[in-house]
Amino acid sequence: MKHIVILVPTQTSILDVTGPLEVLTKSNEYFSKLNNDNKQYYKCHLISMDEQTIVSTTSGMPIITEGGISSIYYPIDTIIVAGRGKYIQNAPEEIIIWLKKISKKNAVKRITSVCAGAFILAEAGLLDKRRATTHWLLCDELAKRYPSILVEKEPIYIKDGNVYTSAGISTGIDLTLALVEEDLSRIIAMNVAKLLVLYIKRPGNQSQFSPVLMAQTTEYGPIAKVMEWVQQNLQSDLSVENLAEIAHMSNRNFSRIFSKEIGVSPAKFVEKTRVEAARRLMEESDFNLEQISSICGLSNANGLRRLFHRHLATTPGLYLKNFG
Repeated sequence: MKHIVILVPTQTSILDVTGPLEVLTKSNEYFSKLNNDNKQYYKCHLISMDEQTIVSTTSGMPIITEGGISSIYYPIDTIIVAGRGKYIQNAPEEIIIWLKKISKKNAVKRITSVCAGAFILAEAGLLDKRRATTHWLLCDELAKRYPSILVEKEPIYIKDGNVYTSAGISTGIDLTLALVEEDLSRIIAMNVAKLLVLYIKRPGNQSQFSPVLMAQTTEYGPIAKVMEWVQQNLQSDLSVENLAEIAHMSNRNFSRIFSKEIGVSPAKFVEKTRVEAARRLMEESDFNLEQISSICGLSNANGLRRLFHRHLATTPGLYLKNFG
Protein backbone atom coordinates (compact mmCIF):
# COMPACT_ATOMS: atom_id res chain seq x y z
CA MET A 1 0.00 0.00 0.00
CA LYS A 2 1.29 3.45 -0.94
CA HIS A 3 0.81 6.21 1.63
CA ILE A 4 -0.06 9.56 0.05
CA VAL A 5 0.20 12.68 2.20
CA ILE A 6 -1.81 15.72 1.12
CA LEU A 7 -0.62 18.84 2.96
CA VAL A 8 -3.57 21.19 3.50
CA PRO A 9 -2.74 24.89 4.12
CA THR A 10 -5.28 27.03 5.90
CA GLN A 11 -7.54 28.86 3.42
CA THR A 12 -6.53 26.77 0.45
CA SER A 13 -8.97 26.10 -2.39
CA ILE A 14 -10.94 22.98 -1.54
CA LEU A 15 -10.55 21.62 -5.08
CA ASP A 16 -6.76 21.62 -4.64
CA VAL A 17 -7.37 18.90 -2.04
CA THR A 18 -10.51 17.10 -3.15
CA GLY A 19 -9.50 16.87 -6.81
CA PRO A 20 -6.40 14.70 -6.20
CA LEU A 21 -8.16 12.89 -3.34
CA GLU A 22 -11.07 11.85 -5.56
CA VAL A 23 -8.71 10.58 -8.28
CA LEU A 24 -6.88 8.42 -5.74
CA THR A 25 -10.15 7.20 -4.21
CA LYS A 26 -11.57 6.20 -7.58
CA SER A 27 -8.26 4.52 -8.43
CA ASN A 28 -8.59 2.42 -5.28
CA GLU A 29 -12.12 1.44 -6.24
CA TYR A 30 -11.08 0.48 -9.76
CA PHE A 31 -7.98 -1.39 -8.53
CA SER A 32 -10.04 -3.33 -6.00
CA LYS A 33 -12.69 -4.25 -8.57
CA LEU A 34 -10.02 -5.29 -11.08
CA ASN A 35 -8.43 -7.65 -8.55
CA ASN A 36 -11.74 -8.82 -7.08
CA ASP A 37 -10.73 -8.00 -3.51
CA ASN A 38 -11.01 -5.17 -0.98
CA LYS A 39 -7.35 -4.20 -0.96
CA GLN A 40 -6.51 -0.54 -1.51
CA TYR A 41 -3.52 0.56 -3.55
CA TYR A 42 -3.40 4.03 -1.97
CA LYS A 43 -3.89 5.17 1.61
CA CYS A 44 -4.54 8.90 1.63
CA HIS A 45 -3.73 11.12 4.61
CA LEU A 46 -4.89 14.73 4.94
CA ILE A 47 -2.32 16.60 7.03
CA SER A 48 -2.61 20.19 8.23
CA MET A 49 0.31 22.60 8.17
CA ASP A 50 -0.30 23.98 11.65
CA GLU A 51 -1.09 20.82 13.68
CA GLN A 52 -4.81 21.65 13.65
CA THR A 53 -7.39 18.95 12.97
CA ILE A 54 -9.92 21.21 11.24
CA VAL A 55 -8.65 23.41 8.40
CA SER A 56 -10.71 26.22 6.86
CA THR A 57 -10.87 26.71 3.09
CA THR A 58 -11.72 29.60 0.79
CA SER A 59 -15.17 28.12 0.11
CA GLY A 60 -16.06 28.07 3.82
CA MET A 61 -16.25 24.27 3.88
CA PRO A 62 -13.77 22.92 6.46
CA ILE A 63 -11.50 19.94 5.90
CA ILE A 64 -10.95 17.43 8.70
CA THR A 65 -7.34 16.25 8.82
CA GLU A 66 -5.41 13.67 10.83
CA GLY A 67 -3.46 16.49 12.44
CA GLY A 68 -0.05 17.91 11.60
CA ILE A 69 3.20 16.33 10.47
CA SER A 70 3.79 15.05 14.00
CA SER A 71 0.99 12.55 13.37
CA ILE A 72 2.88 10.86 10.50
CA TYR A 73 4.18 7.42 11.50
CA TYR A 74 4.17 5.56 8.15
CA PRO A 75 6.52 5.51 5.13
CA ILE A 76 5.43 8.19 2.66
CA ASP A 77 5.31 7.41 -1.04
CA THR A 78 4.10 10.78 -2.36
CA ILE A 79 3.51 14.24 -0.91
CA ILE A 80 0.95 16.54 -2.52
CA VAL A 81 1.11 20.17 -1.36
CA ALA A 82 -2.18 21.98 -1.98
CA GLY A 83 -2.36 25.70 -2.82
CA ARG A 84 -0.53 27.95 -0.36
CA GLY A 85 -3.72 29.36 1.17
CA LYS A 86 -3.00 32.01 3.77
CA TYR A 87 0.74 31.43 3.52
CA ILE A 88 1.26 34.05 0.80
CA GLN A 89 4.68 35.06 2.09
CA ASN A 90 6.01 32.36 4.38
CA ALA A 91 4.88 28.84 5.18
CA PRO A 92 5.34 27.52 8.75
CA GLU A 93 9.05 27.03 9.43
CA GLU A 94 8.56 23.48 10.69
CA ILE A 95 6.93 22.52 7.36
CA ILE A 96 9.82 24.00 5.36
CA ILE A 97 12.38 22.22 7.54
CA TRP A 98 10.46 18.95 7.24
CA LEU A 99 10.24 19.19 3.45
CA LYS A 100 13.95 19.94 3.19
CA LYS A 101 14.80 17.04 5.48
CA ILE A 102 12.80 14.37 3.70
CA SER A 103 13.97 15.66 0.33
CA LYS A 104 17.65 15.40 1.27
CA LYS A 105 17.14 11.93 2.68
CA ASN A 106 15.28 10.82 -0.47
CA ALA A 107 12.70 9.53 1.98
CA VAL A 108 9.79 9.86 -0.46
CA LYS A 109 9.29 8.75 -4.05
CA ARG A 110 7.64 11.97 -5.24
CA ILE A 111 6.97 15.49 -4.02
CA THR A 112 4.25 17.40 -5.85
CA SER A 113 2.31 20.65 -5.66
CA VAL A 114 -1.06 21.87 -6.87
CA CYS A 115 -1.49 25.47 -8.01
CA ALA A 116 0.21 27.91 -5.60
CA GLY A 117 1.56 25.02 -3.54
CA ALA A 118 4.60 25.52 -5.78
CA PHE A 119 5.54 28.53 -3.62
CA ILE A 120 5.88 26.26 -0.60
CA LEU A 121 8.13 23.87 -2.50
CA ALA A 122 10.10 26.88 -3.75
CA GLU A 123 10.55 28.22 -0.23
CA ALA A 124 11.96 24.85 0.78
CA GLY A 125 14.44 25.04 -2.11
CA LEU A 126 12.96 21.99 -3.82
CA LEU A 127 12.43 23.77 -7.14
CA ASP A 128 15.91 25.31 -7.46
CA LYS A 129 17.21 24.86 -11.02
CA ARG A 130 14.13 22.83 -11.91
CA ARG A 131 11.38 23.41 -14.45
CA ALA A 132 8.13 24.25 -12.66
CA THR A 133 4.71 25.77 -13.15
CA THR A 134 1.86 27.19 -11.11
CA HIS A 135 -1.40 29.03 -11.78
CA TRP A 136 -0.88 31.28 -14.81
CA LEU A 137 -1.75 34.36 -12.74
CA LEU A 138 1.13 33.56 -10.37
CA CYS A 139 3.88 32.46 -12.76
CA ASP A 140 5.50 35.90 -12.94
CA GLU A 141 5.46 36.22 -9.16
CA LEU A 142 7.03 32.78 -8.74
CA ALA A 143 9.78 33.63 -11.26
CA LYS A 144 10.47 36.99 -9.64
CA ARG A 145 10.65 35.68 -6.06
CA TYR A 146 12.67 32.59 -6.97
CA PRO A 147 14.86 33.41 -9.99
CA SER A 148 16.65 30.04 -9.84
CA ILE A 149 13.43 28.28 -10.90
CA LEU A 150 12.77 27.73 -14.60
CA VAL A 151 9.12 28.82 -14.54
CA GLU A 152 6.94 27.82 -17.50
CA LYS A 153 3.49 29.34 -17.99
CA GLU A 154 2.12 26.98 -20.60
CA PRO A 155 2.03 23.37 -19.23
CA ILE A 156 -0.77 22.12 -17.00
CA TYR A 157 1.82 20.13 -15.06
CA ILE A 158 5.57 19.52 -15.15
CA LYS A 159 7.69 16.62 -13.96
CA ASP A 160 11.34 17.38 -13.23
CA GLY A 161 13.04 14.45 -11.57
CA ASN A 162 10.88 13.34 -8.66
CA VAL A 163 9.32 16.79 -8.22
CA TYR A 164 6.03 17.59 -9.93
CA THR A 165 4.20 20.93 -10.11
CA SER A 166 0.77 21.61 -11.57
CA ALA A 167 -0.92 24.75 -12.81
CA GLY A 168 -4.18 26.22 -11.56
CA ILE A 169 -6.55 24.38 -9.22
CA SER A 170 -8.28 21.74 -11.42
CA THR A 171 -4.96 20.67 -12.95
CA GLY A 172 -4.22 18.85 -9.70
CA ILE A 173 -6.61 16.24 -11.10
CA ASP A 174 -4.52 15.91 -14.26
CA LEU A 175 -1.32 15.65 -12.25
CA THR A 176 -2.76 12.95 -10.00
CA LEU A 177 -4.00 10.97 -12.99
CA ALA A 178 -0.41 11.05 -14.28
CA LEU A 179 0.77 9.63 -10.94
CA VAL A 180 -1.83 6.87 -11.19
CA GLU A 181 -0.63 6.08 -14.70
CA GLU A 182 2.93 5.78 -13.41
CA ASP A 183 1.91 3.52 -10.52
CA LEU A 184 -0.74 1.34 -12.10
CA SER A 185 -1.22 1.75 -15.85
CA ARG A 186 -2.46 4.12 -18.52
CA ILE A 187 -5.60 1.99 -18.91
CA ILE A 188 -6.50 2.42 -15.23
CA ALA A 189 -5.79 6.16 -15.36
CA MET A 190 -8.00 6.52 -18.45
CA ASN A 191 -10.81 4.55 -16.82
CA VAL A 192 -10.59 6.67 -13.67
CA ALA A 193 -10.86 9.77 -15.88
CA LYS A 194 -14.01 8.27 -17.42
CA LEU A 195 -15.43 7.47 -13.96
CA LEU A 196 -14.95 11.12 -13.02
CA VAL A 197 -16.61 12.15 -16.30
CA LEU A 198 -13.56 14.11 -17.35
CA TYR A 199 -13.30 15.14 -20.98
CA ILE A 200 -9.98 13.33 -21.40
CA LYS A 201 -6.86 12.53 -19.43
CA ARG A 202 -4.82 15.53 -20.52
CA PRO A 203 -1.06 15.39 -21.18
CA GLY A 204 1.13 17.58 -19.00
CA ASN A 205 2.41 19.63 -21.92
CA GLN A 206 -1.09 20.78 -22.83
CA SER A 207 -1.39 24.53 -22.45
CA GLN A 208 -3.24 26.17 -19.55
CA PHE A 209 -4.76 28.45 -22.18
CA SER A 210 -7.24 26.61 -24.42
CA PRO A 211 -8.69 28.47 -27.42
CA VAL A 212 -12.19 28.10 -25.97
CA LEU A 213 -11.14 29.77 -22.73
CA MET A 214 -9.23 32.44 -24.63
CA ALA A 215 -12.37 33.25 -26.59
CA GLN A 216 -14.23 33.86 -23.34
CA THR A 217 -11.66 36.31 -21.96
CA THR A 218 -12.64 39.25 -24.14
CA GLU A 219 -15.80 41.31 -24.13
CA TYR A 220 -14.67 43.28 -27.17
CA GLY A 221 -17.25 42.34 -29.80
CA PRO A 222 -15.18 42.36 -33.02
CA ILE A 223 -12.40 40.23 -31.50
CA ALA A 224 -14.86 37.77 -29.91
CA LYS A 225 -16.63 37.47 -33.26
CA VAL A 226 -13.36 36.68 -35.07
CA MET A 227 -12.33 34.06 -32.49
CA GLU A 228 -15.67 32.29 -32.76
CA TRP A 229 -15.45 32.41 -36.56
CA VAL A 230 -11.95 30.90 -36.51
CA GLN A 231 -13.09 27.95 -34.38
CA GLN A 232 -15.96 27.24 -36.80
CA ASN A 233 -14.03 27.75 -40.06
CA LEU A 234 -10.65 26.07 -39.74
CA GLN A 235 -10.56 25.21 -43.45
CA SER A 236 -11.05 28.83 -44.48
CA ASP A 237 -8.51 31.58 -45.09
CA LEU A 238 -7.29 32.43 -41.58
CA SER A 239 -4.69 34.99 -42.57
CA VAL A 240 -4.42 38.19 -40.57
CA GLU A 241 -5.68 40.09 -43.60
CA ASN A 242 -8.88 38.07 -43.82
CA LEU A 243 -9.49 38.09 -40.06
CA ALA A 244 -8.97 41.85 -39.95
CA GLU A 245 -11.55 42.23 -42.73
CA ILE A 246 -14.07 40.17 -40.71
CA ALA A 247 -13.42 42.48 -37.73
CA HIS A 248 -13.73 45.56 -39.99
CA MET A 249 -10.29 46.79 -38.96
CA SER A 250 -6.98 47.53 -40.59
CA ASN A 251 -4.44 44.71 -40.42
CA ARG A 252 -2.20 46.63 -38.05
CA ASN A 253 -4.97 47.77 -35.72
CA PHE A 254 -6.53 44.30 -35.65
CA SER A 255 -3.23 42.61 -34.73
CA ARG A 256 -2.54 45.19 -32.02
CA ILE A 257 -5.97 44.98 -30.39
CA PHE A 258 -6.16 41.18 -30.69
CA SER A 259 -2.77 40.72 -28.98
CA LYS A 260 -3.71 43.20 -26.25
CA GLU A 261 -7.10 41.56 -25.58
CA ILE A 262 -6.06 37.89 -25.80
CA GLY A 263 -2.38 37.90 -24.92
CA VAL A 264 -1.26 36.12 -28.09
CA SER A 265 -1.07 37.12 -31.74
CA PRO A 266 -3.86 36.17 -34.19
CA ALA A 267 -1.52 33.68 -35.90
CA LYS A 268 -0.67 32.01 -32.60
CA PHE A 269 -4.37 31.75 -31.71
CA VAL A 270 -5.10 30.10 -35.05
CA GLU A 271 -2.31 27.58 -34.41
CA LYS A 272 -3.59 26.79 -30.92
CA THR A 273 -7.14 26.36 -32.25
CA ARG A 274 -5.96 23.94 -34.94
CA VAL A 275 -3.95 21.92 -32.43
CA GLU A 276 -6.94 21.74 -30.07
CA ALA A 277 -9.25 20.64 -32.87
CA ALA A 278 -6.73 18.01 -34.03
CA ARG A 279 -6.36 16.68 -30.49
CA ARG A 280 -10.11 16.22 -30.15
CA LEU A 281 -10.39 14.46 -33.49
CA MET A 282 -7.54 12.12 -32.54
CA GLU A 283 -9.21 11.32 -29.23
CA GLU A 284 -12.77 10.96 -30.51
CA SER A 285 -12.66 9.82 -34.14
CA ASP A 286 -11.11 7.20 -36.41
CA PHE A 287 -9.75 9.69 -38.94
CA ASN A 288 -6.13 9.23 -39.99
CA LEU A 289 -3.56 12.03 -39.69
CA GLU A 290 -3.97 13.22 -43.29
CA GLN A 291 -7.74 13.50 -42.84
CA ILE A 292 -7.36 15.29 -39.51
CA SER A 293 -4.85 17.70 -41.05
CA SER A 294 -7.29 18.53 -43.83
CA ILE A 295 -10.23 19.04 -41.45
CA CYS A 296 -8.06 21.42 -39.39
CA GLY A 297 -7.14 23.48 -42.44
CA LEU A 298 -3.61 22.16 -42.97
CA SER A 299 -2.29 21.08 -46.35
CA ASN A 300 -0.77 17.82 -45.08
CA ALA A 301 0.29 15.85 -42.02
CA ASN A 302 3.72 17.52 -42.01
CA GLY A 303 2.06 20.79 -41.08
CA LEU A 304 0.27 19.04 -38.23
CA ARG A 305 3.56 17.53 -37.03
CA ARG A 306 5.17 20.96 -36.92
CA LEU A 307 2.27 22.40 -34.89
CA PHE A 308 2.29 19.50 -32.42
CA HIS A 309 6.04 19.82 -31.94
CA ARG A 310 5.73 23.56 -31.40
CA HIS A 311 2.78 23.51 -28.99
CA LEU A 312 2.83 20.08 -27.34
CA ALA A 313 6.49 19.06 -27.71
CA THR A 314 5.42 15.73 -29.19
CA THR A 315 4.35 14.24 -32.52
CA PRO A 316 0.79 13.48 -33.70
CA GLY A 317 1.76 9.81 -33.93
CA LEU A 318 2.90 9.63 -30.31
CA TYR A 319 -0.12 11.61 -29.15
CA LEU A 320 -2.47 9.29 -31.03
CA LYS A 321 -0.73 6.27 -29.50
CA ASN A 322 -1.05 7.62 -25.96
CA PHE A 323 -4.44 9.32 -26.06
CA GLY A 324 -6.28 8.13 -29.15
